[in-house]
This record gives sequence, structure tokens and C-alpha cells, in this order.
Amino acid sequence: MKAYLISIGEELLIGQTINTNAAYIGSRLSDINIDVIKISMVKDDETDIIAELDLAAKTADVILITGGLGPTHDDITKKTIIKYFNTELTENTEVLENIRSLFERRGRHVTPLNEQQALVPKIAEVITNDYGTAPGMWIEKDNKVFVIMPGVPYEMKPMMTNFVVPRLMESAAEEGLLIKRLILQTTGIPESTLYERLGDLNELLEGAELAFLPSVFGVKLRVTVKTNDEELAKNKLVEIEQKIRGKIGRYIYSRGEEKLEETVGRLLKERDLKLAIAESCTGGHVCNLITNISGSSIFFERGIISYSNAAKVEVLKVDEDTLTEFGAVSQEVAMQMAEGVKSTSGADLGISITGILGPTGATTDKPVGLVYIGYCDDKVCTAKKFMFGNDRIINKQRTAQAALDMIRRNLLGITSDD
Repeated sequence: MKAYLISIGEELLIGQTINTNAAYIGSRLSDINIDVIKISMVKDDETDIIAELDLAAKTADVILITGGLGPTHDDITKKTIIKYFNTELTENTEVLENIRSLFERRGRHVTPLNEQQALVPKIAEVITNDYGTAPGMWIEKDNKVFVIMPGVPYEMKPMMTNFVVPRLMESAAEEGLLIKRLILQTTGIPESTLYERLGDLNELLEGAELAFLPSVFGVKLRVTVKTNDEELAKNKLVEIEQKIRGKIGRYIYSRGEEKLEETVGRLLKERDLKLAIAESCTGGHVCNLITNISGSSIFFERGIISYSNAAKVEVLKVDEDTLTEFGAVSQEVAMQMAEGVKSTSGADLGISITGILGPTGATTDKPVGLVYIGYCDDKVCTAKKFMFGNDRIINKQRTAQAALDMIRRNLLGITSDD
């Protein structure tokens, strides 16, 4: 099956809003063996939208449209759909009740403008919106499927997960070809080194496909097996995973889409350990990632942002002479910060971060991107030096990832990269 994605909204064209919807939808479709042949962005103009729908219908089996379903004058997608399919609007009582219920939960009164969103094309099957007032729509005509969803990501994503993907999977399954995928997430190793460590890919994969998907946080490996035999596909993925882990297992932190902070949280919970974090240059970013996890209070004791030298001394008990001799950005201070946050909190292990994220603050001996991450538990207290790049925000993200990976490695007994 071939898919065509249409994102509607002038805000996308002028760069005011980044089109994350298309990336998300494309990823979900790829997972179920639907080939995305084009992604287009169209302003809120009836003529332009209809022209794009005509083109999409000629080239794809599934057309997915997002945006322009709101209640204001510039939201014209539904009106355009009515014209394109030569149909009419009809009130959907289930949608109307959903809108009224949503407003009641939020302590607000429903306006006639909001109630108009219960009007849907007569030929459409409604896709329930659990997080907003604009319903999605599923239309089948001339052996084509048209899916219309809100442009708000947190409204669109549940529709994809709960309705669109399952329905499309049924259609894809009818074609007979099974596609099974394996995701292995790595961190702490560059893409080029990863490629070299894996060796002969033909020998490793034996007909399967492997994609390297690098990001600021690491490299995601996506293995794809295509076959008509489900059991054969599963066994093939197991075999390939074992081979990959044999070569670069220490860099793999999860199988699937589990984030590194989730992996660390799970390991801490399994071991009944408490974590305390002292952050300087990252300003609480690691604590933020940890507390994004529901139930993190089970394993996260406290976080301290000791940005100034005074805070390092007063709160973490860093020795003033050490600060004077080695500077705040040093292995010695990082170790004392980790030891200090562990001892003052009573946690089982402490992690610390100090560095120069840039673009200012560098010296000849300490360039932008220099970071020290400390780790302390009941058996070891150490700190490691890292050199990142010149971008402040990316440095913050990479530092947080490295800190979390240091926790993971110590918990698993991984002491080196060799």
C-alpha cells in the first residue's frame, strides 16, 4: 500500500510550526508496511487543498490529512472535504455528547461554535477525539482511503494508535506479506564506529534490512524482515539480535522504544536503589528527564542545582581548596559533587555534572563542550571527562544522555568500552 500525507496550515509553510505530525505518521505507517510516497504541506486554501487531494488520489491508496479542523473561520478542511466528495454535513450525536462532556470536565460552557464541530460529512466514519472537540474522519471511496485528523499532535496521535493504524493493518495483512521489525537503541558510540563494529552486514543480516538512525541521543538500529511466514520472521529477528548484541551489546540500552531514562528508572526500581543528582551546567535537565517517568518517586530521592561555586560548597560540601586548585569544571570537583549529593541525601548512588556548555565561559585549557560527570555509590566514586560540541542546547542534551548512561553502565557492571 502507498500513502500520501497532506499537512494543512500556513503556519507550517512559514516555519512558525514544525511539521512533527508528518514525521510521526510516516513512522507509524512504516511500521505496518505502508510506503509513504509523498509528504506535502498546503496552506488553508480550498483550491490548493482540492488540487492536492486530486494528485494524492491518483498516486496513493491511503491519503492522510491533518489540520484545519478547528472551529474558527480559517479552519476550512471540513468544508473543503464536503465540496471534494460532493456530500453534506450531518450532526453526529456521539460527537456532540463528547464535546459537551469534555467542556463539562473542564468546567467550561459549550458555545454554538463548538457544537458545530459535531457536524461531520455524511459519508464519513467518525474517529473519536478523546482529547479535543474536532473528530477525525475515515472516508472510503473508489478503493481509496481518506483519513482526516486534527493538526494538534496530542489529539492526532491517539487517533493513529487506537483507530487508524489497526484499521490499516487489516488492509495491509490482506496483501499477504508480513513485515517484522526490531528496534535496538544505542548510545555512547558514533554511527561510523557502530558500522565498523558490526562487520559484514550481508553475513549479519542474511537478507534482512538494517537502518542506522542517528540522533543527538545515540543511534537507533532498525532491523526489518519481510516474509510470508510469521514464525520464520520472529526467529530471524532473534538470531540477528543475538549477533548484534554479541558485537555491540554494551552500547544497547533498550529493545523497542524505551527511552534511556526509562531504562535507568527500571534498573533502579529492580534493584531497590535510590538516586540523587547534582547538576551544575545542565540546570536540572537530568532531573527533568527522570521525573518525566511516572512513579519516579520510588527511585529518585532528590535533585540539586548547584550552579554557583558557593552552592557547591554550601550544599554539596565541595572543598573550597579543590575549587581553587582545579576549578569548578574538573574531575576532582565532579567526584566531590557526586559524593556530596549521595551523602547529604542518604541515597544509594549520586550522579553529578559540571561543564562548559558555551558559547561563553571557555578558557584555553577548558574549551566549550568540556563536561565532567561524577558517579558515586557504596563501592566506587569516580568521574569521567567528555568533550561535546559548540551548541549549548545540544550539549545539554548529550550531557544528560551521558549521565544517564553512566548510571546504566555502573548498575550493569559495564566498566569500559572495550
